[in-house]
Amino acid sequence: MAQWLARAADSDVWWSFKSSATTVIAAIVTLLIIFIAFLSPVLAPHTPFDPSTLSLTDGLKPPVFIGDDGDWSFPLGTDDQGRDVLSSIMYGTRLSLGVGFAAVVVAMVIGITLGLFSGYFGGAVDAVIMRIADVQLTFPAILVALLIDGIARGILTGQRHDEIAVFVIVGAIGLSFWVQYARTVRGSVLVEKNKEYVQAARVIGLSPILIMFRHVLPNVTGPVLVIATINLGLAIITEATLSFLGVGLPSTQPSLGTLIRLGNELLQSGEWWITVFPAATLAALVLAVNLLGDWLRDALNPKLR
Repeated sequence: MAQWLARAADSDVWWSFKSSATTVIAAIVTLLIIFIAFLSPVLAPHTPFDPSTLSLTDGLKPPVFIGDDGDWSFPLGTDDQGRDVLSSIMYGTRLSLGVGFAAVVVAMVIGITLGLFSGYFGGAVDAVIMRIADVQLTFPAILVALLIDGIARGILTGQRHDEIAVFVIVGAIGLSFWVQYARTVRGSVLVEKNKEYVQAARVIGLSPILIMFRHVLPNVTGPVLVIATINLGLAIITEATLSFLGVGLPSTQPSLGTLIRLGNELLQSGEWWITVFPAATLAALVLAVNLLGDWLRDALNPKLR
């Protein structure tokens, strides 16, 4: 372990990270948001989505730094149901991050697997997979996610859909983002499969599945990690967009997008804090993740070293 840490400390990637103030700040912001979000049941001052803890008399309280009507029990104010905005943001960020991470994992599993098969076997397998990818690339990811979510709503009843809404939205976003992984992995596999270590694995009689996942896959993970980091921000934005449009997560399982939609209904009446604070949290999270993705792309690019 000590040797591994020593090698990491002397690596070009670590030097690139610590020499960029923007990247360090983005990493701190990302880790802080993740830490607060996933410890929200412990850190949140209230449980905003437990009806037994809500009181309508606490509704529409402004933030404490605005006027004299604020209450330090609700530092960022409350919504029309008396829910604490700060606690809602913490719980909503936790759900948005969970959906984003899960959707990226689903897209990676599908894309990497199809990319390995496409690049390694070639021929008809490659043609079929790449033509499917080409067709999907003609549609924006948000439209693909809307289509999948609409199919799920048509098959399932409203209550049943709300119960498994998280799984539906994770699958919809994951199926929208697999193409980038598949095309990137396919291109890398086309280069790797003709190298000596793959030829040696074939000579000793290893199966193609074993060669692909044990020998080829570890050598094509660099670009995949970059895509995954950038796609995390895109997945969070896509989930927020779907929830804002009312076709994502229900109000009983509010993500940041749902909170923005609920607050937007009261924006014109002057209760701006209900939508502005969740929107600012979403913007800060996505910006920090995208900055990390941009740094990782440059740090892992040997041409820029």
